[in-house]
Amino acid sequence: MAKKVSLRQFQEGVVARLKEAQSGAANQSASKMGVQVGREKWLVNLPDVSEVVPLPSLLPVPLTQRWFAGVANVRGVLYSAIDFSHFLGGEPTQTNIDSRLLLANSKYHLNAGIIVHHMLGLKQPEQLQAGDASNLPPWIVAEYLDAEGNIWKELNMSGLINHPDFLNVGA
Repeated sequence: MAKKVSLRQFQEGVVARLKEAQSGAANQSASKMGVQVGREKWLVNLPDVSEVVPLPSLLPVPLTQRWFAGVANVRGVLYSAIDFSHFLGGEPTQTNIDSRLLLANSKYHLNAGIIVHHMLGLKQPEQLQAGDASNLPPWIVAEYLDAEGNIWKELNMSGLINHPDFLNVGA
């Protein structure tokens, strides 16, 4: 049976790891956060994310792409929320208590977040084997294989949020 952790403890742990990564205290290999998007497993660099929050209420915006989930108010700041699975051409995210919004770091000067199905914890990239790196879209740094044969894709946050498809939310 899985160990139960309160939401507060989980968030405090994520915030502590984010601060540690931003201060340079964490080594580069430990700064990958695992998330599930649809059926895919992704790695996200902790410094690329300012915060991970439970999925807030979203205000739909008319005349936008189907993958544009809406606008979220996170402590008085508005963020555009992108259904990452749907953006990638997959099924829309069936949100639940485990769904999260990953807010892009303010260094990107864009108040945007991507919706993920759930968190998979921190991953050690040196425990993964490099996969095929050819013909990847600009929002994927690399692909890896784990010991169970699962494919992990490493997110290039800058490549994603600066891509014309991501920026063009109008329908």
